[in-house]
Amino acid sequence: MVALIVLIGMFPIESYSQNNKKAMKVQHTNRLAQENSPYLLQHAHNPVDWYPWGEEALQKAKNENKVILVSIGYAACHWCHVMERESFENEEIAKIMNEFFVCIKVDREERPDIDRIYMDAVQLMTGSGGWPLNCFAMPDGRPFFGGTYFRPNDWVGVLRGIQNAWLSEKNKVENVAAQISEGVRSNELIEVKSDPKLFDVDDLKSGCENWQKEFDKLEGGNNHAPKFPLPGSLQFLLRYYHASKDQSALDHVVLTLDKMAAGGIYDQIGGGFSRYSVDKIWKVPHFEKMLYDNAQLVSLYAEAYSLTKIPDYKRVIEETLAFVDRELSLPNGGFYSSLDADSEGFEGKFYVWEKSEIESVLKEDAEWFCEYFGVGEKANWEEGNILMISANKKELATKLGISTERFDEKIKKTSDKLLLKREERVRPGLDDKTLTSWNALMIKGFVDAYRALGKQEYLERAEKAMHFIETNLVKGESHLHRNYKNGVSKINAFLDDYSFTIEAYIALYQASFKEDYLIKADRLIKVVMEHFSDEKSGMFFYTSGEDPDLIARKMELLDNVIPSSNSSIAKSLFTLGTYLEKETYLERSKQMLANVYERLLKVPSYHFNWGQLFFCLANSTYELVIIGDLAVSEKQNIESLFLPNVLIAGSLTESDLPLLKNRYVPNQTSFYLCKDRSCKIPVTSVEELLDQLEEEISE
Repeated sequence: MVALIVLIGMFPIESYSQNNKKAMKVQHTNRLAQENSPYLLQHAHNPVDWYPWGEEALQKAKNENKVILVSIGYAACHWCHVMERESFENEEIAKIMNEFFVCIKVDREERPDIDRIYMDAVQLMTGSGGWPLNCFAMPDGRPFFGGTYFRPNDWVGVLRGIQNAWLSEKNKVENVAAQISEGVRSNELIEVKSDPKLFDVDDLKSGCENWQKEFDKLEGGNNHAPKFPLPGSLQFLLRYYHASKDQSALDHVVLTLDKMAAGGIYDQIGGGFSRYSVDKIWKVPHFEKMLYDNAQLVSLYAEAYSLTKIPDYKRVIEETLAFVDRELSLPNGGFYSSLDADSEGFEGKFYVWEKSEIESVLKEDAEWFCEYFGVGEKANWEEGNILMISANKKELATKLGISTERFDEKIKKTSDKLLLKREERVRPGLDDKTLTSWNALMIKGFVDAYRALGKQEYLERAEKAMHFIETNLVKGESHLHRNYKNGVSKINAFLDDYSFTIEAYIALYQASFKEDYLIKADRLIKVVMEHFSDEKSGMFFYTSGEDPDLIARKMELLDNVIPSSNSSIAKSLFTLGTYLEKETYLERSKQMLANVYERLLKVPSYHFNWGQLFFCLANSTYELVIIGDLAVSEKQNIESLFLPNVLIAGSLTESDLPLLKNRYVPNQTSFYLCKDRSCKIPVTSVEELLDQLEEEISE
């Protein structure tokens, strides 16, 4: 491997500066023009002869014995745009790429299976990764060299160095490809635990203490930049606090949520979060807005609000969902994928402000508004002022001689004026494809907001989005597709598409008591068991057995910005197993957790979704049954509380669900608190039920 890198690095680099880029007099069109992905369409008129991933490109590489260049990115990726402008639109660089390589463009959001393989390969080679991802592979697809963003001169040197190595050092290239491919295949090998153990909350103490050493005690999040929100990890800490009473865990969550809500990472005018902050104080965001971030952050703030009742969390939930409805929603119910970081060629230009512009719009309200959001005569960022709460609300309200409630009304009024003014600007690009897994996360976000705030319109919006999935992304009875745009859906779903849709169905059942949602979730679980299962380990592959083979069939185990699909399926197996009394589901879930248990204890920060399942198994989850005419309305009084170890089931009428069977009493709403298939005496009021639950917890 080292020899290959040296060989490539020694090849002379010619000068291909952006200033010398030839003007494109002829409009080019390549095969990407026939694709649906907004990212691929961005490259459809490059002079590079791009192919989409598929048999045509792979066969061409084999027939002509050419190296494959797999170039991967996504529509909202800032540095992907930069490399396109600098290199992929450059006629001379494109000529080299077209002559020596079969060039394949991949949208990582549509094809995460391909992205995961080549990202693993580049991380094995370089120790890091990111997008754009550029990986060179043998004609059979095995990777041997790669990296992320390359400046034009460096890119030309890499291209010529790779071709020189291919012609003169093919044996070395072959050996490197064999080593890297084996590393990719073995990267997530699972040691099967033949005897799943009992799980104990005390086991987590050491790992959580080590994790807490990485906390930023002043600004929240981790103590380094860039800062990603990682909502799933904070949800884990809420549950850890609930189970262990470790106040420091809750304090960290509250500090982080407060700082994010006040920071530049949150759009103070239009609602919604950017993908991450480039600094330690949540001030300067990478301005792209992703559906999956906002979906999970709504769920996180909803849970935190249920526990703390901090008013700002309610505001963040409502504003973020308003943003999603306004800017990321299809008319027929689904959700788009993301908004670009750039507009008019500049990152963040759509979102920042000049003080004079604020003064022009807000007039007499401008002075206090600028004080509150940290806007001075000199811009606080290179492209303008990023709005960030910089003054104490109570103190500023007192200075203005008004209540904090009246101050909040003034903020809403002035923000709406600026939002209207902002709409006159050139908007960031919209990635208007729809992804099943991200839509499912957003559905759950709306459901969680409904459960925390009791707003019926949020549940209705979630049901509308699920109807969109069922109408456009379900093939046959229960097979899912991954993507949709303009009536076209052609990629077979991956494990996360199934797992998050199953979770969304379960959440919809819990919010509505419509049993059809549980039946549909169970159908999808059966598809997963049939087509994704690894019977040897008890885990699940990321790709279906019906899909064409890649060089490796990966398993997704680590929880990251998005939780792993295996941890998601394991949680749903537990939940459905409990609702439907399916012992095989419960045992499979327990086996999966046992397989990763040692990893969870050592590094809970990257197994946080597994940790949520851990708390269910360690604490023997309670089942709460509400049955009778007022079941749905009474449920709202309970689910607005933070009760992570309680599964709610219910019905307005008689039901054949195992937890509900033979429990309906006409003209009465009854509550049953159960644990390990043993129930307390039924009661007829929420107050009595909560008394029972408090007695149970205190024992």
